[in-house]
Amino acid sequence: MSFTVQPAPVARPNRCQLFGPGSRPAIFPKMAASAADVVNLDLEDAVAPSDKESARANIIRAIDEIDWGRKTLSVRINGLDTPYWYRDIVDLLEQAGERLDLIMIPKVGNARDLYAVEALVAAVEAAKGRKKKLGFEVIIETAAGLAHIEEIAAATPRLQAMSFGPADYAASMGMQTTAIGGTQPGYYMIEDAREDGGPRAVHYPDPWHHVSVAMVAACRTHGVLPVDGPFGDFSDPEGFRAQARRSATLGMVGKWAIHPSQVALANEVFTPSDAAIAQAQRVLEAMEAAKKAGSGAVTLDGKLIDLASIRQAEVIVKQAELIAAG
Repeated sequence: MSFTVQPAPVARPNRCQLFGPGSRPAIFPKMAASAADVVNLDLEDAVAPSDKESARANIIRAIDEIDWGRKTLSVRINGLDTPYWYRDIVDLLEQAGERLDLIMIPKVGNARDLYAVEALVAAVEAAKGRKKKLGFEVIIETAAGLAHIEEIAAATPRLQAMSFGPADYAASMGMQTTAIGGTQPGYYMIEDAREDGGPRAVHYPDPWHHVSVAMVAACRTHGVLPVDGPFGDFSDPEGFRAQARRSATLGMVGKWAIHPSQVALANEVFTPSDAAIAQAQRVLEAMEAAKKAGSGAVTLDGKLIDLASIRQAEVIVKQAELIAAG
């Protein structure tokens, strides 16, 4: 390990983040009663400009009036290039109670963006005497966000989570797609021509792989939770599952749900299975026995396990314990 120890992120479940527009307060109680770990009330893309003020008022009332249980409660504010974001922050912190846990800042491009938001948040908190320090989560969804991803991850101790937004990212990068997440028809590889002239196999790689790995690495380096963003086709559960499994394999802790049907899918993928937990516990037990015997490695089920295996197993066991406690 490096002399600089990798910090631990905030200890809370984050398997699913359920989004709902602030302009539809009738769905807020259903969101509160859902199985999502995080509820994101939206003031940005899901709300029309003419509805921004009323949506903000709806959310302020809901923060205090609805029983959110043990969920992490977050509000996605408007982008910093709009005339709405400062009023989002001021009104939320001046008028809503301290049940609010986080604000989500969209389209963050560099550390200066978070400095600007933190300056305003800190000033309002001090002016109102708020005891609970507001946390941040951000969305990487622009070319600038990817280019400056590590400085963003390190920008402020308020930052708890970072999500990937594929739709705006695709637009910012000039990608030829209108789909939100998933594989892309034009992004494929084809095997070399066969001598027998038969059909050539087509393979669809993940067009979001690079930004996902970069985000996970930046988050893990600085103690931030990495979260996969939306999968747009909520009529395709298998497509959602496939995207979520790739994200989980790369190290992300959860995924957005833009429809209630996606909540169970996200929880399914990002909750370690009983078999995985049992196997991780067997690894830990085998290594403990090896340690007592003075060995740094041991064979389990015909496979070599060593100290690195302990760290892998501990990730699964700790994740399961965190979910159970939540």
